[in-house]
Amino acid sequence: MNDKPEHNKLESDDCVLPPDHPLPADQLGRYSPERDFYAERDIADYVEGQARGEETVLNVERVKTEYVLGDAYEIWDVHTDKDRWWVITHPTNLYSQRHFPSLDYTLSFHIGLMMRVMSRSEKDGDDEGSPFDEVMRRQVQAAKLLERAIEAVDFQSVGMQLRECLISLVSAVRRRVELEAEAERPKDADVIGWNRLLTSKMCPGERNDELRNYMRAVVEKAWPLVNWLTHHRNANKTSALIALDAVDAIGKHYMRLLSRERHDRTDQCPRCASRNLRTFFDIAIAPEGAYFESCAECGWDSHPGNPDDEEDQEEVESL
Repeated sequence: MNDKPEHNKLESDDCVLPPDHPLPADQLGRYSPERDFYAERDIADYVEGQARGEETVLNVERVKTEYVLGDAYEIWDVHTDKDRWWVITHPTNLYSQRHFPSLDYTLSFHIGLMMRVMSRSEKDGDDEGSPFDEVMRRQVQAAKLLERAIEAVDFQSVGMQLRECLISLVSAVRRRVELEAEAERPKDADVIGWNRLLTSKMCPGERNDELRNYMRAVVEKAWPLVNWLTHHRNANKTSALIALDAVDAIGKHYMRLLSRERHDRTDQCPRCASRNLRTFFDIAIAPEGAYFESCAECGWDSHPGNPDDEEDQEEVESL
């Protein structure tokens, strides 16, 4: 008979937290060291809006941010008085944790679902056409011609479509770039001339020298290639493939240049100089609601009412 005491056994269970009595959801926020007031409120409003008044959010917590192919997906764990949800952003959707218990599976499902939705939207077409519709249509036609091409004349047809594609591209871009009234306009089919004029406007100054020189060089090499492909009796598949890739790259470059102001924003937080600023909308800002900015690094915001005051702080703690 072994009379030795069991040293590893607790003599009292008074300090053991009962597993069937977790901390109430509306108290969880008090123990989170980092809060993001406006982002949390946006997520709470989204969930309550989707629930149509049938659920009240008790706590919102950002679990992680996952980056997939350059896109950021914020993942939120949301407790309500009736359910618990995963909320994943951009575009935002919510998933009940009763049906989606695995976070990794939910994220994969969300990305796949959003890709299918966006693909269907592209096929159905938007009410307002893209300025690059003609460009993309000619690229698709060139790719289809290349799939069936056998004879030199077939590859010449690919070159013709790519030539017209570049002409359509500079035409679409110049309609969206404001040029000086005194600037001399090249002929419509002068792709190299238009490219030099457009890149001077879109990539101005010494700080853009390398980008501007690259854009000029790639177009000034691709344009003779597609013209050669259009007319040469020795046109072949390899040349057509390279020309197709070159035109596709030029189109993507121009689309990025047109959206660079949005992607390369240089606005900085006045407190910490970070560029990590987010934009939110608050309907409560008089007279009819307004947008404002918040810094994700130091918490500064341009909201007329500061969330550090007592009333807003109570709202943060109540989520």
